[in-house]
Amino acid sequence: MRFTEIKRSIGSISQKVLTTTLRGLERDGYLSRTVTPSIPPRVDHELTELGHDVLVPVTGVAAWALSQRHRVEEARAAFDKA
Repeated sequence: MRFTEIKRSIGSISQKVLTTTLRGLERDGYLSRTVTPSIPPRVDHELTELGHDVLVPVTGVAAWALSQRHRVEEARAAFDKA
């Protein structure tokens, strides 16, 4: 995906934070970055094998978190009420 596609799919994130995050993921081996010389330069990001491997546990955690969202909302409401 191109940078702008990633930014659009995430929603509200600053360009600086997204750039820093993508660089960290590249450094850790989760994604690769390919620059195609053109005007303007085209930069594509792609998950590596390691990136694809981590999707399995991360997807499980995300599904669990979404299924427990009501419990978090209840806990927040109780905390705010106290």
